[in-house]
Amino acid sequence: MTITAEMVKELRQRTGIGVMECKKALQESKGDIEKAITSLRKKGYARAKEKMSRETADGLVGSYIHLDGKIGVLVEVNCESDFVARNKEFKELVKNVAMQIAATDPKYVSSEEVAAEELEEEKEIIRAQFKDSGKPPEVIEKIVEGKLKKYYEEVCLEEQPFVKDDKISIKQLVATHITKFGENIKIRRFARFALGKP
Repeated sequence: MTITAEMVKELRQRTGIGVMECKKALQESKGDIEKAITSLRKKGYARAKEKMSRETADGLVGSYIHLDGKIGVLVEVNCESDFVARNKEFKELVKNVAMQIAATDPKYVSSEEVAAEELEEEKEIIRAQFKDSGKPPEVIEKIVEGKLKKYYEEVCLEEQPFVKDDKISIKQLVATHITKFGENIKIRRFARFALGKP
């Protein structure tokens, strides 16, 4: 399979990753762009993890207003330098995160923020649903773990599928930008306002 410059360009535009890495991913996937994207995401996310422990002292507070002013969001996204904070793509990321919050109404940024009591309460609710099912306890625990993943997707921003591309989570979206900029990026906090709701 011949890898054309157009294919490399399309993959680069869709992922933001360097030309050589895009070409290599296309060769590995035999020209299948979707497979190449998956491969690059996996590699990019692995590289991004190394940067996730670095200090983030810069960034932006972004906003998004939806439904003619009925829903509003403020979100703080941090990065390491003002160079990245001023970048158009970083600003777009902040806007997309704010839009995600407006659309999905998460309670937390990450699963680490969910209180142990709340998690235990959720597990008890799930267990109670299967109490009379006749399933063995170890099977019920596996079901609980599976349903907890769904619960995290509902309440934790980073675990949610991205509204513009549900093949990736918000955590993966941020990771691709970490790889792109070579800097750590963190969603620090957010506030979502819905007219007439507490």
